[in-house]
Amino acid sequence: MARRKLKRQRRARTPHTLSKSVLPPRSESARDRALHVLAAMRHDQRLSLSHAAKLQGVKPATIKKYFPLALKKANGKFRVAKSDRYTATLYVPDAHGNPIPIKTRSSKERAQASQYLRDLGRYLRGDRNSLSAWRGKKIAGVELVTSGRTIVAMEPALSEFSLYRALNGGAA
Repeated sequence: MARRKLKRQRRARTPHTLSKSVLPPRSESARDRALHVLAAMRHDQRLSLSHAAKLQGVKPATIKKYFPLALKKANGKFRVAKSDRYTATLYVPDAHGNPIPIKTRSSKERAQASQYLRDLGRYLRGDRNSLSAWRGKKIAGVELVTSGRTIVAMEPALSEFSLYRALNGGAA
């Protein structure tokens, strides 16, 4: 009887039920690095799970723990799914250059936020057409800053807004 109860408790604690809000900072950092592994594997299909994990400084078991549904086994190798529905908090600049958190709910939203930040950097380096695709668009309900005047006005504040901090949950 006790064994059955224990098995039910173990089943109830499946990895995909782990909530990010209850994770200690160290585990949250490991989860963020594991997200980077998934992104790297999506970017380069030839990258193995173990090699991508080593590049990000995380164990493959950690990736399997936090994102079991994002990995699929094909021909004896782990491959990443085309997209996932895991949440993550990313930061984009507001009209004053301050980082505002956006809660992304999929890998596609995370990729969009990343592309927007890259295009914003291109705009600041002189490519005046790089933000034209983002006019009037929102990511996770947050309207993106695309006005040239606003960006020029907030440029000093953007120097403090680093892409590393933006992609890694506000960690400096």
